[in-house]
Amino acid sequence: MDELVRELVPQVLGVLVRRGADFATAEDAVQEALVEAVRRWPGAPPDDPKAWLVTVAWRKVVDAGRSESARRAREERVREEPPPGPAEHEDDTLLLLFLCCHPALTPSSAVALTLRAVGGLTTRQIAAAYLVPEATMAQRVSRAKRTVAEAGVGAPGDLRRVLTVLYLVFNEGYTGDVDLAAEAIRLTRMLARESDEPEVAGLLALMLLHHARRAARWDEHGGLVPLADQDRSGWDTALIAEGVDILQAALARDRLGEYQAQAAIAALHCDAPSAEETDWPQILEWYDELLALTDSPVVALNRVVAVGQVDGPLVGLRELEPVPADVPRRTAVEAWLHERAGDLGAAHDLYVRAASAASSTAERDHLTRQAARLRGARG
Repeated sequence: MDELVRELVPQVLGVLVRRGADFATAEDAVQEALVEAVRRWPGAPPDDPKAWLVTVAWRKVVDAGRSESARRAREERVREEPPPGPAEHEDDTLLLLFLCCHPALTPSSAVALTLRAVGGLTTRQIAAAYLVPEATMAQRVSRAKRTVAEAGVGAPGDLRRVLTVLYLVFNEGYTGDVDLAAEAIRLTRMLARESDEPEVAGLLALMLLHHARRAARWDEHGGLVPLADQDRSGWDTALIAEGVDILQAALARDRLGEYQAQAAIAALHCDAPSAEETDWPQILEWYDELLALTDSPVVALNRVVAVGQVDGPLVGLRELEPVPADVPRRTAVEAWLHERAGDLGAAHDLYVRAASAASSTAERDHLTRQAARLRGARG
């Protein structure tokens, strides 16, 4: 029952929005319809549960429009209730996904609204995933719904923004009782089935390739395990194979984008039997492509690591100089390059500085261990 409701809610919500209901009213109506469903479906759902929910929710929308002071304005936007019958076969979930990524929303609000409306997660689940009080997340979702309602449905988010929001969800990984990485993959699969844009496939491939290494990313104590030290036998080879197949099909379209380039880099890491056998020259070539596409300082920093592997740490340090000092993990990369160059004292001090600026406990602990390893080399 729970899985059925989670699948149907975004479809029903999308139908109401397409018919002209504003987002906030539609969401409230669907929730009220679900309450009735719980009361009226004690044993099993009706033959066409989507049609049932659409009919009941639409009545709630019409009733709300009639009872509010803005009745006349609302009724101009809402058609009369359609006759009973099967629900539309068209899946409006993608319309809803784009609407949740409306350009009027901040990225954090778009993420919350996407998980609530399209992902079907409860406000409590989303709050737990982002480590904020439930009341705070409820306010964020409510403000996002009001923003979309006020902005209207005429300017939903573009595809690039949708991909950005999905990748933000994916990068949160697993927190609370919700696997956000798996949820992001599910939503991206849904988008990929309906889109022939290579960047959608590129993002899906990137997620699968990263997700394939998830089990090896942490040790038994919850500590961070760097890519070079991971037990590659713990990687999910089926996910890797699927990601590579999707990526190759996307690259064959010859419309390269940043997610495809990132996925190509991830695929090369996954293809290496060991860290020592990584094809760093080819990875560096992909970073050159990616930097040309994005001009991102974060990409420039990651490219420095590849330069250090291919051309040596001294060249890497020269390439590091123009990277802004406030780019996350820049100090950690500088420490790694100094260590490879044999300047262990400087590397120790830089690891200490990097640990103090780490964005997570796992990263801080890892960098602290690196500093401790080099402590005896100071002086």
